[in-house]
Amino acid sequence: MKFADKLVGKGLDTWIVVQLIMYNLAWMVVLVVPMAVLVATLMAFGAMAQNNEITIMKSSGVSLYKMIAGPLAASVVVGVLLILFNNDVLPDANHQAKILMMDIQQKKPTLSIEPGVFSQEVENYAILARTMDQNKNKMFGVTIYDYTNPYKINIVTANEGLLYFSKNQTKLLMDLQNGEIHESGVSDTKLYRKLLFTKHRIAMDAQQFSFQQSGPGVSRSDRELSAPDMLTIVDSLKQTRFRYFTHFQKTTNKFFLGDSFAAPLQGKIRQPNALNENYTNLIERVKNIKNEILSSFLQVDFVDKEIDKYMVEIHKKYSIPAACIIFILLGAPLGVITRKGGFGMAASVSLFFFLIYWASLIGGEKLADRGFMTPFWGMWSANILMGLVGILLTKKVANETVTLDLSFFKKLIPKAWQQPEDTSV
Repeated sequence: MKFADKLVGKGLDTWIVVQLIMYNLAWMVVLVVPMAVLVATLMAFGAMAQNNEITIMKSSGVSLYKMIAGPLAASVVVGVLLILFNNDVLPDANHQAKILMMDIQQKKPTLSIEPGVFSQEVENYAILARTMDQNKNKMFGVTIYDYTNPYKINIVTANEGLLYFSKNQTKLLMDLQNGEIHESGVSDTKLYRKLLFTKHRIAMDAQQFSFQQSGPGVSRSDRELSAPDMLTIVDSLKQTRFRYFTHFQKTTNKFFLGDSFAAPLQGKIRQPNALNENYTNLIERVKNIKNEILSSFLQVDFVDKEIDKYMVEIHKKYSIPAACIIFILLGAPLGVITRKGGFGMAASVSLFFFLIYWASLIGGEKLADRGFMTPFWGMWSANILMGLVGILLTKKVANETVTLDLSFFKKLIPKAWQQPEDTSV
């Protein structure tokens, strides 16, 4: 849906659109799996509680801890598989999705031009096409406002135009046929020139489209790398940070502990002209060292933020799979409490807790990226919070001391999803 307006009706092959959707589904799987674990656990234990199977097993000497042993083992397997998915599949899928979108834009430069609407995607140009042929990148009824020269008003009209990229992908070329060029001065409106042409070519700068990056050499962002690859980058950044920090310390020590500032003034007290000159040199030297200290500090701060950015992604690749285990501890006692095995109750309860988990995860990521907390606490605080709640609920349900009332969740369930009450005797 994010790219629907750029894909629908553009003459793209169906397989290309399917590929783009498949690549973008990868990051959704990472979020869907933990939530599916929570829904499945709620439905399973809710159904067993509704059918009094939990009561029967407890009367047979099977505690709740033994009941959740199997699901916990399965959640560990799912979590490990999700970790492998995060490190081996997700980075490549995100990377291929980016490359494919860039290739679509490169092969279809008219994607950014809508019929009947002025497009200003190309810098210093406003392009209008009445109708278009997306398959051939052809435009009909073309009007172009050229703003490359601020001292001239340049308007180009043409019956037909072909839009394509140059071989080195740095220029966007437009071949126009059967049109007119109207030129006039901004300050002197008396100057006016009209040119008629059968063929005319306009070369526009295409750097803003970043088409030169397309291909196997496209650089990868943090979400397109595995955890081992990011750890290698973090090690390199730490070495860079150590060099910057060492330089920062040396410059700071030179400023506060060095005696090079007082030395030029010694022996000059009785020479006013020399004293003023040395004071001027001293002030300049202080300014230079101050700028050097500030520059070193900013470099260290930038590297620290880069390290935090990569560490956040590394922890995220493990904290989200770990949520599969946490949601077993949370879902099993909640299923026993609700005593409803239907999809409606399970979906409502799981959505409520997953929204809390996801909000905590997003908030922790933002705070960690900005340096307000460490990447570990930013990515694991939601798991720790949910884990403590799950352990507490599991213990209370196992000891049959729970007093939670979750009837308010029924208001969130559509009537079509609700199961009728069993009135049989």
